[in-house]
Amino acid sequence: MALRQLTCISWLAVIMVVVACAGIEPSANAPASTSTEGVSQRGPERIMAAIRGAPRAFSQLKDGTPSASITGLRGLQELVHAGLVHADNRGNLHPQLAEAVPSIESGLWKLLPDGRMETTWRINRAARWHDGAPLTTDDLLFATTIEQDRDLGIPRNPVFDLIESVEAPDLQTIIVKWKQPYIEADTLFTYEVALPLPRHLLESAYAGDKASFLGIPYWSNEFVGAGPYKIREWVAESHVVLQSNELYVLGRPRIDEIEVRLIPDPNTLLANLFAGVELTVDSGLSLEQWLQIQHEWTARGGTVAHRAGGWIRVAPQFINANPPVVTDLRFRRAVLHAIDRGEIGATLMGGLGGVAHSFVNPSTPEFEEIQGSIVRYDYDPRRAVQMIEEVGYRRGSDGAFRDTAGERLSVEIRALDMDNPVHPKALAIVADYWQQVGIAVEQVLVGRQRAGDAEYSATFPAFNLHHHAPNVATRGVIAFHGASAPLPENRFVTRGNAARYMNAELDALIDRYITTIARPERVQLLGGIVHHMTDQVAIMGIVYSLAPTMIGSRLQNVTASNASGSMRTTEGWNAHEWELRS
Repeated sequence: MALRQLTCISWLAVIMVVVACAGIEPSANAPASTSTEGVSQRGPERIMAAIRGAPRAFSQLKDGTPSASITGLRGLQELVHAGLVHADNRGNLHPQLAEAVPSIESGLWKLLPDGRMETTWRINRAARWHDGAPLTTDDLLFATTIEQDRDLGIPRNPVFDLIESVEAPDLQTIIVKWKQPYIEADTLFTYEVALPLPRHLLESAYAGDKASFLGIPYWSNEFVGAGPYKIREWVAESHVVLQSNELYVLGRPRIDEIEVRLIPDPNTLLANLFAGVELTVDSGLSLEQWLQIQHEWTARGGTVAHRAGGWIRVAPQFINANPPVVTDLRFRRAVLHAIDRGEIGATLMGGLGGVAHSFVNPSTPEFEEIQGSIVRYDYDPRRAVQMIEEVGYRRGSDGAFRDTAGERLSVEIRALDMDNPVHPKALAIVADYWQQVGIAVEQVLVGRQRAGDAEYSATFPAFNLHHHAPNVATRGVIAFHGASAPLPENRFVTRGNAARYMNAELDALIDRYITTIARPERVQLLGGIVHHMTDQVAIMGIVYSLAPTMIGSRLQNVTASNASGSMRTTEGWNAHEWELRS
């Protein structure tokens, strides 16, 4: 076969899609399965799961806006789609659609003498789309074609600046040539970066009308994936019924059918746990809710698995801040000293999460080695007042700070008011602490429609509170790079640098970190990144959170998700192995 080569750019945002689908009938060309392996002799086995969200279409995940963040949607993605490799609940990578995970030892990952790098994947010949069509390198190359089309408005993943080319010498082999080393090259064709797209289903629509391509039925009610389950029924804002995929490359799932309830309201979800729902997917419940029901849940034989669920953080605005004092390091340090983060952790997380002194969670293997690099800001309101006075404000008899012109020191702090009960509570608590030291605070809860405005989201005047997943993977670290800041020239699309902090020293550390393969040197660089960010208060960590997974008494082989490795995973990573107790 003639060599096919394409320049590769990110497909991350386009592929983050999987739930709002109608039932899909098997293709007439799909091979009929005659195997009975794994089929219950007692009749079909079914469970009911739930997510805390009600997605309307897959395509909403491709716009890169906060409105695309729907709790539980990633878990459903892992149920119906697949990458070349996937991670287990400990963050270890395993082959999924590929025959093996690229590694130095196997020769599939090569460091070249001239400083470049090469990674190779071989697609498992048994890999099939839900409609029975073979999954080939054509599907990977087609995804890169879509991604490099800037007219589609797809956010660019900066990881792909490191890629020289993608080549497919045959239908099963894909070779990526890198301009330089990259520590997570083995996660390229996954949810984190670039999943396959079914060329045989999408190419004609793309060639016919690019303007409407992202709105075609494939992204909503005609989705076809390659995961353990396929969609049999979709009822908007109600539920999705998933049917086991007998063609799944890792084997037919042991549970025949999963009904996933779409429940945005957390109280309704809580009630459903005692009315048929046996599993929450991808952090469906908050820790606060788990604390309310833990005794009753365990009394009924249920279990709970926890993972580090993220951190609540506050981003200061570094571009055109209002008031301008937000960009003064002394002021940022002061407002962090003013917050009793330990008390917030006790109030919101039952004392289980801990103060988020940095983006590196204590549960990650690297934490012990880098914790000495963290600059900590303990609760000290007297110090906070003193530092604000050093900036040039004076505290009056009424306790309020004013500048030399007599203007009151006032800041706005925003948070999303969308499917996350932690946001409004954390917002109110942080605002109260700042008010106690004399800062006037305007609290703004941003609704779904306004959050979809990328420019509005990026240009908050002073502070923005958000619940975010912390990790030391490249996707977590590179988010703090200056190139990830939402600006007019990139249509205000953000990759995590909500503060829009841009610093050449930090960028250089990040650039070296993501290209350093040897672990000791890489961890040393991570320590430098953590020190810079905490010393300069580039982002303000509040508390770490825990995400509980509620597992019913009948279920076996279900684990908590993982967010600390090179690739985030949910409970669905091994869905084909879930089973019911006999």
